[in-house]
Amino acid sequence: MALLYYHPPLDPYLDIIYRDDHLLVMNKPSGLLSVPGKAEDQKDSLQLRCQRVWPTATIVHRLDMATSGLMVLPLNREAQRHLARQFQERQTQKRYLTRIYGQPRASHGSIELPLICDWPNRPKQMVDFNRGKPSLTHWRVLEKRENDTLMELTPVTGRSHQLRVHMQHLGHPILGDRLYAHPEALSMAERLQLHAFQLGFTHPESGQWCQFEAPCEFV
Repeated sequence: MALLYYHPPLDPYLDIIYRDDHLLVMNKPSGLLSVPGKAEDQKDSLQLRCQRVWPTATIVHRLDMATSGLMVLPLNREAQRHLARQFQERQTQKRYLTRIYGQPRASHGSIELPLICDWPNRPKQMVDFNRGKPSLTHWRVLEKRENDTLMELTPVTGRSHQLRVHMQHLGHPILGDRLYAHPEALSMAERLQLHAFQLGFTHPESGQWCQFEAPCEFV
């Protein structure tokens, strides 16, 4: 499924949360690709913007174009190797804020489902108990409102569209989700209400635990 149009936000062009000689921590806006797309008019991305200022910046994890929030970009080969291993071995800590349609009965829970690409409808993902890869998300309610609920999501795995599919499967799709929300939930927000507000990892040089937060515009 190609992008019908791509007009990434320009203000701020780069939202820097932290930087040193080894890495950058950026707050990616909703609507900006993490890495360049295949089409010529889809080259603008967080990776490209950072490389214009820091040419050695590389990507070790991604956020969906519609998702906002924290990303870490290493600035040298050793930092890249160290951080990539942390993501691969699930040694990082990621937390998201989301607004979902309706109100779950429970105050917290976990969702564990096997996910696979829905190839005829890509980039959509789907649940497939025969061929899917395991995925796990913990969730908890922060605030119930009249027609929606603010929740905190903690993914254990990092499958593509994991949080979006998990909330849909819970029966409470994320507001503004153009891929998985039903028309009413889609109409309740102009953008996907999903934000990576907290990111923790071990610093590749000092070995100390680092934790960052980025404010959420829809809370």
